[in-house]
Amino acid sequence: QVQLVESGGGLVQPGGSLRLSCAASGFTFSRYALSWYRQALGKERELVAASTRAGGSRNYADSVKGRFTISRDNAKNTVYLQMNSLKPEDTAVYYCNAHYYGYEYWGQGTQVTVSS
Repeated sequence: QVQLVESGGGLVQPGGSLRLSCAASGFTFSRYALSWYRQALGKERELVAASTRAGGSRNYADSVKGRFTISRDNAKNTVYLQMNSLKPEDTAVYYCNAHYYGYEYWGQGTQVTVSS
C-alpha cells in the first residue's frame, strides 16, 4: 500500500523555523521526483519546492527562495522541507508529492500556521 505521511507542522511565530518530513512507503522511492506543495485557505494549491530523483536539481517558488530547502534521504525514504524565516503568508496546508511518469502520489497534508 502506497503511503506518504507528512509530519512536523504546527504553530510558529514569524521569523521562526520548522522542518517538515514526509515518510514514504509502498513504492520505489528513489525512482520518484519529490515535491512539496501548499494550499492556503481559499487559494489554489501551489508548488513550493521540487527535487529530482537523485536530488541534484532543486527548484523553488520565488516566494520561498532563500528561505526554504528541500532535501531527500533515499535510504530513509523520506523527503524534508526546511523552512526558515517564516512569514504569515506561509500559512497553509503543506503536502508532499511523489511522481514518476504516469504515477503520482500525495500525502494527507500537514498544517503550518505562522502567527504571533
